[in-house]
Amino acid sequence: MAVWKTGEASNVRSLAVVALVTLALSLAVATAQAKSDPCGQEAVAGNDYIICRIDITNTAVSVRWRAGSGKPFGSLVAVQRAAAAAGEKLVFVMNGGMYHEDLSPVGYHVENRQKFKNANTRPGPGNFHLLPNGIFYVDGKSAGVMETRAFLRRNKRPQFATQSGPMLVINGKVHPKFRHNSQSRKVRNGVGVSRDGRTAYFVLSDEPVTFYAFAKVFQRHLKTPNALFLDGSVSQLASRTIGRHGFRPVGPVIVGIQR
Repeated sequence: MAVWKTGEASNVRSLAVVALVTLALSLAVATAQAKSDPCGQEAVAGNDYIICRIDITNTAVSVRWRAGSGKPFGSLVAVQRAAAAAGEKLVFVMNGGMYHEDLSPVGYHVENRQKFKNANTRPGPGNFHLLPNGIFYVDGKSAGVMETRAFLRRNKRPQFATQSGPMLVINGKVHPKFRHNSQSRKVRNGVGVSRDGRTAYFVLSDEPVTFYAFAKVFQRHLKTPNALFLDGSVSQLASRTIGRHGFRPVGPVIVGIQR
C-alpha cells in the first residue's frame, strides 16, 4: 500500500484533472471532426461501403494529376501533403479515372478548363472499354456524370473532368452487361451525382463486390440517374477521419476542398 504526503497527493489529483480535461478535449475534437466528415461507412445489401456525400456548393471538387513539379502526385499521401502546404482544408481525396503505367490518364482529363487528354472512344480490352464508358465533370458549383458519346455530342467545356469506365448506371438503369450472379469480385470505387447536380456521391467498397452489386448502390441506395466506375483493386480514399490507402500508386485524383 502506497503512503502519500499531502503535497504529493495534491499533485496527483492535479495531474489526474489535467489528464481528464485533455482526454475530454481530445474526444470533443474527434467528435467534431467526425460530425464534419461527409464520409462514413454504410452497409448496403449486406456489403460495406465508404460513402462520401459531397455538397458541391460548399466543397470545391476538382480533378488533379500532377504536382507543381510537373510530375504525377503518385499517391494520396502526396496529394494530402500538397493540400496542407497550400493551406487548403481537404475534405476528401479519391483516385479518379484509369491511368497508364506512367500514371497518365487513359481518357479525357481537364483541369481548370485546360484539356490534357482528349476523350478516348476507341474499342479495346479491359474495364475502361466495357462500353458505354463515361465522364465525371465539374463546373463551378455543379457536377455531373454522362456517357462519353453523349457528353461529346453536347460539346461541353467543363472546369474539371475525368473519364473512366464502364458506366455503372445509365439514365436510371444498371449497365446492361452486368450480371447479378457474376463471380468477379473486387474492391471498387465510383461516383454518381444527384439529379440537380448539387450533390456528388463518391463510393469505395470496403470489401470485394461485383459490378452489379456496386451499381445497385448508386441506383437504389443513392438514387443517382447516372454513375461511373472509376477503378478497381487499386481503389483508395482518404477523408478527415477515414483512411483507406496504402502505397498503391495513383494517376488522376478527385479532390474535395472546403470552400
